[in-house]
Amino acid sequence: MTVHDVARALPDIGILRDLCRSIAMAEAVLNPDGEREYCLLSSWSETEELVSLRNGSGDELDIVFGPAGAYIRCFDHESPLSPYAREDVPMPWPGVLDSVPEAFRRYVDEPAFTDEDGCPVVTTCLWRTTAATSWETGRITFPDGYADPDGSDWLFELLLDPTPEAFQRFAEDYYETLVDIEPLRHIYALRPLGRPHIAALNPSAPVETVLAEAGAMGYPVYADRL
Repeated sequence: MTVHDVARALPDIGILRDLCRSIAMAEAVLNPDGEREYCLLSSWSETEELVSLRNGSGDELDIVFGPAGAYIRCFDHESPLSPYAREDVPMPWPGVLDSVPEAFRRYVDEPAFTDEDGCPVVTTCLWRTTAATSWETGRITFPDGYADPDGSDWLFELLLDPTPEAFQRFAEDYYETLVDIEPLRHIYALRPLGRPHIAALNPSAPVETVLAEAGAMGYPVYADRL
C-alpha cells in the first residue's frame, strides 16, 4: 500500500473528521491521564482542528481540518522515503510535497511538522479542498522492493477501517486489556457521552476528567452528565 491507495480509500472530509473525533474520544476514556496515540485539538487555531497520532517510536500522523479543507502529513521513521534516509542534507522525497496547492502550502513549513532546521518531516502527504471530490497526493516514484514504502499500510490503519471492532483490536493490543465493544459502538456513532458509557469502557476513569476532555474536543455529552 502507498499514499496513492490511501487517497482512493479515505472517506470524505466530514466523515473522516467524525471518525477522528470518535477515535480520540475512545482513547481518552481508556487512558485519561496518560500518553495516547491519538489526540484531537479542537482549537489548534481559531479556525482549525488538529488530529495527531504519536506512537512513541518517532512515527507521526497529523490531520489539519480547516476552512480550506483537510491536509494530512505522516512520517514513518523507518521508511526509505524519510528525509533522513538518502542524503547528508535531509530533504523530502521527490514528489511528496511538490504538488501541495497554495491553500495548504503553509503547512509544509509549519514548525510542528518540520525539524529544528526547517526540513519537513514527512513520508506521506495528502490534501483535499472543501470543493474537491477526492483526495490528492503528489506524483511519486516509489523505490522498488518495499510493500509499504511510505508507512501508509499501518499509519492509516484505523482511518481505513472505520469500525469500533478495529479500534477494539488496536486498544486491546496497545493497552493489553479487554475492551467492551458496546461503549465503542456508542462512541463511534457520536452519541452523547455519559457516566455509564465511561464506566463500561474504563471503570477506573475519572468521569469529570473525561467529560472535560470531551468538551475540549467537541464531542457531545449529556447535559446532566449522567
